[in-house]
Amino acid sequence: MNHNTPPFMRQTVLDLEESRIREVANAGMGRPDVLAFWFGESDEVTPDVVRQAAIDSMQRGETFYSHNLGLPELRQAVADYMSALHGPVAMDRIAITSGGVNALMLAAQALIDAGDEVVAVTPVWPNLTAQALVMGADLKCVALRPVNGQWQLDMAALKAAITPATRMLIVNSPNNPTGWTLSRAEQAEILAHCRATGTWVLADEVYERLYYDSDTTNSCAPSFLDVSEPDDRLVVVHSFSKSFLMTGWRLGWLVMPAAMTPHMGKLIEFNTSCASVFTQRAGVAALRHTADITPRVVAHLKTCRDTLVPLLQALPGVQVAPAKGGMYAFFRLEGHPDSVATAKRLVAEAGLGLAPGEAFAPEAAGWLRWCFASQDLARLGEGVARLRSWVVTNSSPDV
Repeated sequence: MNHNTPPFMRQTVLDLEESRIREVANAGMGRPDVLAFWFGESDEVTPDVVRQAAIDSMQRGETFYSHNLGLPELRQAVADYMSALHGPVAMDRIAITSGGVNALMLAAQALIDAGDEVVAVTPVWPNLTAQALVMGADLKCVALRPVNGQWQLDMAALKAAITPATRMLIVNSPNNPTGWTLSRAEQAEILAHCRATGTWVLADEVYERLYYDSDTTNSCAPSFLDVSEPDDRLVVVHSFSKSFLMTGWRLGWLVMPAAMTPHMGKLIEFNTSCASVFTQRAGVAALRHTADITPRVVAHLKTCRDTLVPLLQALPGVQVAPAKGGMYAFFRLEGHPDSVATAKRLVAEAGLGLAPGEAFAPEAAGWLRWCFASQDLARLGEGVARLRSWVVTNSSPDV
């Protein structure tokens, strides 16, 4: 018997690929000489007012279960927050989850049967496509295409891929890793097509506040919620992780048709029971102080983007464009088509930790993702200096 292949596990699970991002990170984690930009999180800690709310909750002894769907006060706060951005969103459409990735998995469990056809727009964070595969879906990908470093959607190709046989469309905008962002008109066109085919839209919009294509500090990216009706076949996923500097808290939420919500509560019960109360109290505080937290975070990230991208553009053989949203520079490095091998070499030879493009889709081979969410702008500059030195030394293609 091969003890490395447990015969009692589902073949679908055995066939899942391990995270290529983790594969690279594992090669350099714990090395103090490595500048790490591989994970999608800021290096800034959660604001004091949010942390204190959790501390106060624990001091009050709030260490017990909450409602499956979340504390009523947090659900209402989320509904109010969403309504301020996108028009009326009722509390009965909201479920609190143990992170954005948990929200995505719950949506997949609720809507996908084995054998269902699912279409995904790629490149994309690998968890989104992996979750559909875990559920036994027949996954079809529609690839964005890079034009001068800017990734773009072929709308005709996407609509051709979505037919009455398509159970779900998975789309992440603003996109991780490319920064590609749907326009409101494109969202309306996609939603109208999915209404005609009876297809569910699962929209990962966790980066909506990290949006730089606007002059207002309280802006957000276009959302499917802006163009939809409450009973549309639409599930929108959000997280406290990015806009509120709360990645490790594992707190997110779902917006869905109200008829789904009580049944989603059952799924939450059978997955995690509920998000921890003290974490939810932190979420309430984060939403209460949105105006103090999120605009500052977004302004700093824009400065990070505008610092890093010109430095990358000045490097020989680099193709990159400023991202409209998110926290990543996604760039192509000429002559280095195997991004996993390149990323591992950068760790070993340059002390630079980046995520490989192949982690997000085959069409992103030769691309690298750099998370620019750094408090220290000089750290970004030092990272580029290390990349420049490595590129000059390794100017011929990989062999």
